[in-house]
Amino acid sequence: MKIILLFGAGKSATVLIKYLLGKAPKMDWKLVVADADETLVNQKLAGHPKGTALGLDVKNEVARQEAIAQANLVISLLPPHLHILVAKDCLKCHKHLFTASYLDKEVELLQQEIQNKGLLFLYEMGLDPGIDHMSAMALLDRIGSRGGKVKSFISHCGGLVAPQSDNNPWHYKISWNPANVVAAGKQGAIYKQQNQIVELPYEQVFGQERTVAIDNAGILAWYPNRNSIPYISLYQLEETSTFIRTTLRHPAFISGWKKLIELGLTQDEPVTSFSTTSSSEILVKLLASSKQNEVFQKWMLHDSLFAIQASAIGLTNNSYQMKRRDYSPATFLQELLEQYLVMKELDQDRVIMQHEIIYHLMNKEYSLISTLVLDGKNATETAMAKTVGLPLAIAAELFLENKIELIGLHRPLSPLFYQQILPALENEGVCFSEKETTISTN
Repeated sequence: MKIILLFGAGKSATVLIKYLLGKAPKMDWKLVVADADETLVNQKLAGHPKGTALGLDVKNEVARQEAIAQANLVISLLPPHLHILVAKDCLKCHKHLFTASYLDKEVELLQQEIQNKGLLFLYEMGLDPGIDHMSAMALLDRIGSRGGKVKSFISHCGGLVAPQSDNNPWHYKISWNPANVVAAGKQGAIYKQQNQIVELPYEQVFGQERTVAIDNAGILAWYPNRNSIPYISLYQLEETSTFIRTTLRHPAFISGWKKLIELGLTQDEPVTSFSTTSSSEILVKLLASSKQNEVFQKWMLHDSLFAIQASAIGLTNNSYQMKRRDYSPATFLQELLEQYLVMKELDQDRVIMQHEIIYHLMNKEYSLISTLVLDGKNATETAMAKTVGLPLAIAAELFLENKIELIGLHRPLSPLFYQQILPALENEGVCFSEKETTISTN
């Protein structure tokens, strides 16, 4: 029997757990799910005979290493800053590691040791990053095999709310880690546009409205996602004039979020102790600290959309009592978002991904657009959980069947990954549609 150890049973784990348990009896697997909330784990395992719940504080080194030592494959859906703990233990215990999170510099330092020990550490195997890599490389390799030269590559991705569940002025509901929603864009953004490297500080990431048309989804806004530059060489697109990876939101969200940033409500400091539990009273104190009260009041009077948005997340009323005493602006905002932009039981989220490629081939210029629009089933089986969890689950299945025979530190960029995983995703309803047109003839 092979043991799969999953760290983390949060929002993104639901479909992953369901898929692996569905395969476990036939494949003779045991799935151990470790999380600080053992009750949550038991809910997701639902008494399945091949599932075991493990109540575990991931910072408990002894318990963590003991669990890892018994596994054949470790999957981590922990918050990104905790992956390194698991990674180092996997090295120590000679265990393979898969995760949906970005490959960071701390893990890159372990690359030689991973290789020397004959292990596979597979990073960025989720939605974005993950499905974006595989679907993009399938397109780019196809263009390259025909002799095409890519001039522009823009990749959009976003987790949104499906239209049938869209009933708030932010046009957004939380389907993934709410802390990451608040932290979005804080690293700033770097991308290549018309052969120029563009660097934006955090304050400018949401600073202007940039829009894109999505078939069957309408006009959406986008903002540049982190640092696109390292992916230019990974995608072998050094000669392309434009390369941008983005995040999609509704235009109204971008408009309102930009104002929350200007008000200082996404900042991690300072942490203040408050004597009141009233959200509006805490807001007044936070805005006084950042000297933004006057700006807030002006927007409330003269920007009708923002006034509605502020009310919709509890900034101007006292109907919700805050749960804690100590807040930074960011944790204050996060708690309100979790309260007011929560998905109800039957709500559906929506994941959208779109690659826009312009390329030259035989004296002609072409536009190739590949689009994924996927709605979730409900607040538990979300499109976000499906598109983050399924790539990991399918990769785990292929690996344990000896169909991914690699060692070292990898992202899913090669045909070995996309030729097997994209068809498997299609079988699960994660499908792209393509539209190709001729732009010009030279």
